Amino acid sequence: MGLILWLIVGGIIGWLASIVMRTDAQQGIFLNIIVGIVGAFLGGLIFSGGSINNAPLTLTSFLVSLVGAIVLLAIVNLVRRGRVR
Repeated sequence: MGLILWLIVGGIIGWLASIVMRTDAQQGIFLNIIVGIVGAFLGGLIFSGGSINNAPLTLTSFLVSLVGAIVLLAIVNLVRRGRVR
């Protein structure tokens, strides 16, 4: 059940981050899920000082994951285009 929840929440977070960064037309559901999960990991690293813990799904963890996904997309845009939208 945990893996399915990760995929669903990762897809939602990746989709919201792609809307914020205006890359939604370039990504499909698979990339949205990947961006959401990797962004959640990145946000956890940034905001928890480098330690990863298994926190339950709360509004705070959702927002941290969203910020991490936005940072990830900004880095990808910077590398691919030379600018952050």
